[in-house]
Amino acid sequence: MAALLRRGLAEDGYAVDIANTGTDALWQATEFGYDAVVLDVMLPGLDGMEVCRQLRDRGRWMPVLMLTARDAVDDRIRGLDAGADDYLTKPFSFGELAARLRALIRRGTGDRPTMLSVGELRLDPATHRAWRGGTELVLSAKEFALLELFMRHPGQVLTRTRIIEHVWDFSYDGVSNIVDQYVAYLRRKVDRPFGDERLETVRGVGYRMRTPDKPAEQVAGR
Repeated sequence: MAALLRRGLAEDGYAVDIANTGTDALWQATEFGYDAVVLDVMLPGLDGMEVCRQLRDRGRWMPVLMLTARDAVDDRIRGLDAGADDYLTKPFSFGELAARLRALIRRGTGDRPTMLSVGELRLDPATHRAWRGGTELVLSAKEFALLELFMRHPGQVLTRTRIIEHVWDFSYDGVSNIVDQYVAYLRRKVDRPFGDERLETVRGVGYRMRTPDKPAEQVAGR
């Protein structure tokens, strides 16, 4: 399959290297500046998910397209949580793989760490664990999703509508102050026990996670 993919991609104008083991794949993708990586999950030695996770841990952010014969939802989630950008199950058409690869290359590189960090706050989306300093936080599923949203956009003001669309869904029709309630829950667990509030209310707009280098502001709605 690797030889067929190389032939097809070469015909499309790509220069292609092949690694036959997970160890070789990790070394090559660490040492050389590839525009993208097509990564099979079932590699000898390190499997594809571990290769992808280690690449991200080493700060290598080229797009990764994961290939696998598995079609279970949990396996797709594991691949994406390991840092993959897209996922294609076998059997697949070469045309679809080439189209997805073109889209990933157009997107380019950029930091997409598997572990999020804002000051003393750390969050691991794959294991659904979060810490402030050395203290692990006990969060509900909605609280975790809300914290992850803030940590993916530090310093940015997030409107209540955007928060509802991310943490709940577009068709949410519950209580109107649900965002305010959950921000209050999160503050009680993430901010107040540590004497340093990171979650700010921006009056009339929404909420923002203050970055470590930004002084606290006097804001309404504490």
